[in-house]
Amino acid sequence: MFLNRRREFMKRMSSGIAFFASAPVRLRNGDVEYEYRQDSDFYYLTGFEEPESFCVLAPGHSKHEYVLFVRPRDKEKEIWNGFRAGVEGAMERYGAELAYPIDRLTEILPEFLENAGTLYYQINKTPDLDQKIFAMVDSIRHKYRTGVYPPVEIVDPSRTLESMRAIKSPGEIALIQQAAEISARAHIAAMKSARPGMHEYEIQAVIEYVFRSNGASRNGYPSIVGSGPNTCILHYVENKRIMNDGDLLLIDAGAEYGYYTGDITRTYPVNGRFSAEQKAIYEVVLDAQNKAIHASRTGTSFLQVHETALNALTEGMIHLRLLEGSLQENLENKRYSKYFMHRTSHWLGMDVHDTGMYFNGNQSRILEPGMVMTVEPGIYVGEENNRFRNIGIRIEDDILIAEGDPMILSASCPKEIADLENIIGTGNAKLF
Repeated sequence: MFLNRRREFMKRMSSGIAFFASAPVRLRNGDVEYEYRQDSDFYYLTGFEEPESFCVLAPGHSKHEYVLFVRPRDKEKEIWNGFRAGVEGAMERYGAELAYPIDRLTEILPEFLENAGTLYYQINKTPDLDQKIFAMVDSIRHKYRTGVYPPVEIVDPSRTLESMRAIKSPGEIALIQQAAEISARAHIAAMKSARPGMHEYEIQAVIEYVFRSNGASRNGYPSIVGSGPNTCILHYVENKRIMNDGDLLLIDAGAEYGYYTGDITRTYPVNGRFSAEQKAIYEVVLDAQNKAIHASRTGTSFLQVHETALNALTEGMIHLRLLEGSLQENLENKRYSKYFMHRTSHWLGMDVHDTGMYFNGNQSRILEPGMVMTVEPGIYVGEENNRFRNIGIRIEDDILIAEGDPMILSASCPKEIADLENIIGTGNAKLF
């Protein structure tokens, strides 16, 4: 899989040289580090998960086309921080034609830069490394009398990788499907556990317990578990409020499996019964989502999916008298944005907001088989409306664009009102 990706990338670059750096280690506080997660592009091309690593791709190079710089084996450091692949492992297990210790980077790298023509490298992603590479390029510039020249241009490789990562292979789709399935199991467990009087973080604990117990290595993103007024905060992550009888609970949470993430949102009453007002808003959002999912098919533009949901939401809000005037007036004046202020979809894959262009020039991108995206309309009514006060509802699923009808990868997670009311509060409120 990784070999084929490297070959495809080098085929698309045709000549020159490409550099990719691993994600840096970040300090959380004091000397405690954040949990490490490899840079998605770096992992996509190498499968290598260790920090302090560097990848060189050099199609047509006289010596080696694929070189890794990695941390060397160190028994003492491995006792403290775990096993390292080392130089030998980088070649034997990860397919590098040649590997060097990372501390030889500035010594070896200029050789690959000489007469490379084009350097594919993303500037400002790792600023400290930028300075080292620019210094290497500058040093080569002084060798022109010997017939050695530095790269004449630097090209951002992310555009090429975006086009590759946008269309998922069958193996990638299987990983996203598994991530979505684990995410759905966690949401179902949360539905069964939810009861008035619980803290939001207790539900978060249920969700993330199910993630780990089903083989997910980590969250795809911080879990959003918001109740009552917090349902109207799009990226609420405090998750500490006590849930009251009559509150809605909005959960936006996804598991990461094999470096691919699910992304599901469900909203429901913690007491297991929708009020008339909650039901009215929910039905509008669900109708908009169903229409947008139906529109998510090969040949449709990305923007058309959003516009399908937007039209349905706006019509619903007019019907509920959240908005006044005609559909056209509300769309032209963007009055809907008071209650629906985000886009309907985003790409999904190794990153929850996965890489990929949404427009080609001024034209919205056309959907193709193998693309994976979310469909997540919502309505958020805050304190200012007496009838629908603190009703925030979002419904989100993971959609695979196929040759025919779209495939809902998260279909096992209930969202119909009757199904939700039959499951909420039916399980153990406490796991431990």
